[in-house]
Parts: sequence; C-alpha cells; structure tokens
Amino acid sequence: MNDSETTIELLHALKDGRRKFREIANELGMAENTARSRYRKLKDAGVLEVTALVDPERLPGHQTALIGIKANTPDLVGAGERIRQLRGVVGVRVVTGRYDLIVEVLLKEDFGLLAFFTEELTKVKDVRDYETFVVYKSFGNKVPYVL
Repeated sequence: MNDSETTIELLHALKDGRRKFREIANELGMAENTARSRYRKLKDAGVLEVTALVDPERLPGHQTALIGIKANTPDLVGAGERIRQLRGVVGVRVVTGRYDLIVEVLLKEDFGLLAFFTEELTKVKDVRDYETFVVYKSFGNKVPYVL
C-alpha cells in the first residue's frame, strides 16, 4: 500500500472519531505510533479536522439555506474568505455557473435569513447579487454547529 492509499484508508477508518488508534492500526496493519503520526500530519496540514457534526433538521427551530452569490470582484477567493467569517456560515464554495459563490448558512429561530442578510452579509462589500435556496429536506447533510 502506498502513502496515498494508506492516507485514504486511514481517513476511512477515522469516520468514527471515537475509535482508538490501536484498533485503527491493527485494521490497517501498521504500528499504533504510525497511525498517530499520520493522523497528526493530516491535522497539521489542514486535510483533517475532527469536530462534532449535527443534522440541522433534527434540531428544533434550525434549518439551512444555500445562497448563490454573484460577486462584484474578481477576487473570489478573498470574497469567499470574508463571507466565511460571518455568523451562521457553515461553508463557502467558489463555483462555476450562474453564481460565483455558493454559501451554506445555518439558521435558527432567533437568527433567520433576514438577520443573516441585514446583520451579516451587509458587512461584505463584495456581494453584487444573490439568490436564496431554503433547504426543506436534505439527505446526509451534517454540519458543524456554528451559531
């Protein structure tokens, strides 16, 4: 097994973040210290982050929305980084197509779309236009709790 294959196998084994390194190492046929070392390298490189994820649909009063944004700057990465810092933003993607960015936002009863647009998105001057897609039902969507 080469390094790339080993990394992918380690990532599969880490799906359950509560597993012990000893178990993972035995499953992958490597020393426990090797598994720990590879894990640390993946974290340090920003490839892997261990965090709790929630299903917004199972949290009372919560939902997600996707927002397609047309930017008024060619610096889409910079615009995405600025938007990522806003309250409620789960993630930002630079995309092709009709929009420049797709933003996923976590909302709750006291922080809905109006609050996001008036209190947060107005802080970013890179937004020319946007369209909102409220998620009524998702399948397999788990997000970090960012509120």
